This record gives sequence, C-alpha cells and structure tokens, in this order.
Amino acid sequence: MIIPYGETQPRIADSCFIAPIGVIVGDVNIGTDSSIWFGAVIRGGIYSITIGRRTNIQDNAVVHATHSKYSTAISDYVTCGHSAILHGCTIKNECIIGMNAVVPDDSVIGEGSIVAADPVVKEHKTIPSGVLAVDNPVVIKCDLTIAGKKRLSNRRLIIRLRKGI
Repeated sequence: MIIPYGETQPRIADSCFIAPIGVIVGDVNIGTDSSIWFGAVIRGGIYSITIGRRTNIQDNAVVHATHSKYSTAISDYVTCGHSAILHGCTIKNECIIGMNAVVPDDSVIGEGSIVAADPVVKEHKTIPSGVLAVDNPVVIKCDLTIAGKKRLSNRRLIIRLRKGI
C-alpha cells in the first residue's frame, strides 16, 4: 500500500519492487532498483525518510522518523534484515543491518559496516565505517578486513549478474 499523508505523497522510482503488503506512507523517497518486502512499514508521516538505490528493506522491518527531530536516511546498496527497526537514524552506503537489529534516534552506521542480528544501538551513537557491530548494547567486534570487504563486494557482483543488473 502506498498512502499519502496530508499533502505528501511517497516518491518511488519506477524500477522498485514493493511487495503487495508492504506499507509506504507520507514523506518517503525511494531510489532506483530498491525493494520493500512483505510486511515492511516505511512511515514518513511525521518527518522525511529517504531510501537510496538498490537498497532492500526486508520482511516486517519498520522504518520511521522522529517527529520534528530526526529524519531517516538509508543510503545505497543497503540490506535491512527481517524485523529490523530503523528510527530517526542514518545508514551509510553498503551496510548490512541484521535481523531484529534496532538502530534508534540520531544513530549513524558508517559506510560498509555490518550490524549483526539482534543488537541494539544506543541513541546518538555512531558506528564507524567498515566494522562489525554485535551484542546488546552494541559493541564493535572487529574491523572488516580488506579480504572480507572484497568477498562482500564480489558477492554483490554475483547477485547483480544473476539479476541481470
């Protein structure tokens, strides 16, 4: 469902996949080749939400903003796992946000970082670029090695080749 909020209509690139029971409300802008899966709710009724190119928001994830305080910005090539909650935060390019992860108000996840399944990031926390963040509350487990980053990059290339994009 794509629903306006007041005078604001979601803006969604034509190349996006929106599952039949995904919900997108209000001030939401979704870039090319992105996908919103079953049960995901993207609610920009109170502040803006931007989702970049080739980003996927998986089943039952919730993306929300904080009234008059924090918009939500999710960059390009981001995977947001099942049932994750992204609320008034910034997710930089090429991140993976694990299943059931919680990223709250004014938090920033640096480029190329992975937030594992189930952690809770504290409000106003910045996770640096290129790290693996785990646990509750979240801690930095390790830097992602050049080899690990290359493996992730190769995986993305294989996925693109399979999809023909």
